[in-house]
Amino acid sequence: MLRFMILLSLLMLGACQATGPRADYDLSRDFSQYQTWSWADPPVSYAPANDPRLTSDLTSQRVLEAVAAQLDVRGLRPAQPADTADLKVRASVVLETRRDNVTTHYGGGWGYWGPYWGGPGYSQTRTVDYQVMTLQIDMLDANDGRLVWRGSDSQTVRERQTPLERNQEMHERAAKLLSTFPPN
Repeated sequence: MLRFMILLSLLMLGACQATGPRADYDLSRDFSQYQTWSWADPPVSYAPANDPRLTSDLTSQRVLEAVAAQLDVRGLRPAQPADTADLKVRASVVLETRRDNVTTHYGGGWGYWGPYWGGPGYSQTRTVDYQVMTLQIDMLDANDGRLVWRGSDSQTVRERQTPLERNQEMHERAAKLLSTFPPN
């Protein structure tokens, strides 16, 4: 029984772990040549477009500030003037609904439980919908307009966050996502 409980605990912990950020990049590029950046047009896009749960000036501001701060940490500086940048940067925020089946088991298990002997139990499965937000950052070579690096990270949307919590979460997401840039 103890082995079963330990195995069950390990499986549950494994299921709780989130996958890390995903990144892809052009192997033929020398990323040390990129020193400056500017925003692409538009700097932030949303999918689904015009979804009021997501699309707002406040969300765009959080994304822009978080990404700019992380680019600065990685040694990339805003180009002055913007048209002299080595990289064009754009962010995409995607909101999607996902569905999962959750099964709950009640009772069951043969054995002595206080004054009763256990018997067969039953289980109930229900469908749960939840929102997932993906932040994707693209970096394009400003000279040829080709994508040279892309990173994305998805996370379940938490309801009832304060503006301070939303701001902090966006900064944490950008830091995690850009932790793989520059490649090498």
